[in-house]
Amino acid sequence: MRRAANRYGRLPSRIQQSPRIWAALLLVFASLGSFLMNSTTHAQTKPLKLVALGDSLSAGYNLPGSAAFPTVLEKMLRDKGIPVEIANAGVSGDTSQGGLERLDWSVPDGTDGVILELGANDALRGVDPALTEKSLDAIVTGLKTRGIPVLLAGMYAPRSNGPDFVARFDAIYPKLAEKHGIILYPFFLDGIAGDRVLNQPDMLHPTAEGVRVIAQRILPTVERFLASLRPRS
Repeated sequence: MRRAANRYGRLPSRIQQSPRIWAALLLVFASLGSFLMNSTTHAQTKPLKLVALGDSLSAGYNLPGSAAFPTVLEKMLRDKGIPVEIANAGVSGDTSQGGLERLDWSVPDGTDGVILELGANDALRGVDPALTEKSLDAIVTGLKTRGIPVLLAGMYAPRSNGPDFVARFDAIYPKLAEKHGIILYPFFLDGIAGDRVLNQPDMLHPTAEGVRVIAQRILPTVERFLASLRPRS
């Protein structure tokens, strides 16, 4: 009888301990779930790192740094809840060849995407469009080789350059976009070209308000570009 009592006596004790065991297990699972959720959230909110590779139009010629295109665009994206960091790799006076020569150090490893804005100075200086196309093609190819996607910001030649030059130059950007299968924003200065209010006295560089117009116009295209990117580790 004692043995039977002892045998049955252990069962209630184990039953009493079971809730404690399950509570401990639930606490472990809850902690694990919280950790995984936090890790996922962190991955989702990790800022995408972009580089705006361009000339004075990106650099923010004669403007404070806070009014430069990359900074203004970054703020617009962040205001929409899109975590992104845009490095300003604009160099005033740079041509497409200049951008190619500094490509490796202007676009560091770990970059998620590049907004390529070059060619305006080529057109102003009358550089053979074939050379401009060759340099831009090499830039895009070099970035693709490194696994870095490109958003190509197009440019139109001054109409004073003559119809032949204009036709050859204007065709560069659509041709490259089709060749490489990349997103094209046809005209970087859309919305401000020729506007005396939105351009500085030289009628070549945007005012701070002009930069905001540029950023606002290109914003939907940049959002589409960002949606196609994945953060690099």
